[in-house]
Amino acid sequence: MPTVGIGVDVVDIARFGESLARTPALREKLFTPAEGALPLESLAARFAAKEALAKALGAPGNLAWHDAEVITLPSGQPVLELRGTVLARAEELGVAASHLSLSHDGGVAIAFVTLS
Repeated sequence: MPTVGIGVDVVDIARFGESLARTPALREKLFTPAEGALPLESLAARFAAKEALAKALGAPGNLAWHDAEVITLPSGQPVLELRGTVLARAEELGVAASHLSLSHDGGVAIAFVTLS
């Protein structure tokens, strides 16, 4: 299966936390209720995942933040759940599968997304 897109993003966790503290409505804008309840390190990684996904999709400006959600499987594996504007763009590009890797350490969070 050919690669349709790749994306990577890195987030400074402390700086991201300052943004959330300065603008409380940002948490609700960026994250679903399930995501928003997670600790700061996980939020930063999920924000990085959404940014990486947007890059992999060609960064169209009409993607809604809640239309991409990071779900953690019982095994601990993070997966992307796509719907609405994000799913429509993925279908437009012929995406059949997405793969996500998340990590946070040393004050940074990183996400890598591949679409095939």
